[in-house]
Amino acid sequence: MGETLGAGDPLPGGQLARVEAIAASGDAGLTLVDCLDACERGDVVVVRPTPAARVEAVPVWFERLAGDASSEALHRWVRAGGPGRSPVPEALAGLRIEAP
Repeated sequence: MGETLGAGDPLPGGQLARVEAIAASGDAGLTLVDCLDACERGDVVVVRPTPAARVEAVPVWFERLAGDASSEALHRWVRAGGPGRSPVPEALAGLRIEAP
């Protein structure tokens, strides 16, 4: 993770550090993989619904989700319940992609 901002990312550890911080807060789990069926897209983030919401919601996929603002919007959304519990924030809507 880190292709989107590349060497221009001012945060040590880059985007990976941002998503690791979200996971470390206890608000989300984190699974890292080399490729998640969308390798040509570069960095991809998938937010799965909570177990209670999986009956009515599907995972939401994002590409190019990088930087402080979008990472903070992601964290707020996950804290609010994420897929099936809270609408995708406007700040993330343009980064949303269809699952492959």
